[in-house]
Amino acid sequence: MSIRRLIGVGVWMWLGLVSVACSSMPPLDHQKQLVRSGDFRIQQLTPRAFVETWGEPTYTHQQFTHFFGMQDGRLIPQARLALGESPQGWETGLAAGDALFLAYADRGYYLVFLEGVLVYYEAMTAEKVHAVGKTWKYESQFKTRLESSPGLK
Repeated sequence: MSIRRLIGVGVWMWLGLVSVACSSMPPLDHQKQLVRSGDFRIQQLTPRAFVETWGEPTYTHQQFTHFFGMQDGRLIPQARLALGESPQGWETGLAAGDALFLAYADRGYYLVFLEGVLVYYEAMTAEKVHAVGKTWKYESQFKTRLESSPGLK
């Protein structure tokens, strides 16, 4: 499934409104320049900047996710930690919401977006990206029709 199809036209319009409303959000052309240069600024990049710069990701995934909030603005997905652990340096910040995950095996990156902005990224080997993608595919087999239906949450 393509990222544009996954996100949908309505969400792209919503993301555009969010980027206009957020005064700290750089214009799309500047975001794409940051992506090209490898300057992945937390809370300043949208999924669209990555897709328009790098093309379609190898894997996409969307799910409700819990995050640990860090002082530097990063939100670390709970799934990136062992069960019951918290990240080093974490104090009290928590967040949760429908997250969009993009994984690029050819580039070696795992990206996580919440409310239309980059909140976490991690460099990974292509093998690890494929392992994550296979896990998402496996998990999607067990989603109920209600969980799989867009707009029904």
